[in-house]
Amino acid sequence: MNSLPLSRAAAGLFRALIHRVGEARHRILLIEAVSTDWQSLTFTGERHRFALRITGQGAGNVAGTLTDGLADAEFEIAGHIVADIAASPAIDEPDGSVLVRIEALTVAD
Repeated sequence: MNSLPLSRAAAGLFRALIHRVGEARHRILLIEAVSTDWQSLTFTGERHRFALRITGQGAGNVAGTLTDGLADAEFEIAGHIVADIAASPAIDEPDGSVLVRIEALTVAD
């Protein structure tokens, strides 16, 4: 099995995201993860893009649990603050799964 390399901030954010769905977390597959360095005059951090596939019956409901209120959610990631986060509309796939894309900005605290 292949695994995607994740920075500490990306790994922490991914764990926090799947924690939002509780028991259904085993149905979320990370299919793409891209993180790039980011900085302003006063902050350093990373921009993240995740593509997540949610499988099984009721995948749309799980996607809703994951993304509803996402922009206002509080995340605990050691050494990082989620400064901005957004999800694109979920895409229903022909196999019954749902594709969710999430973009976020984390800054070092």
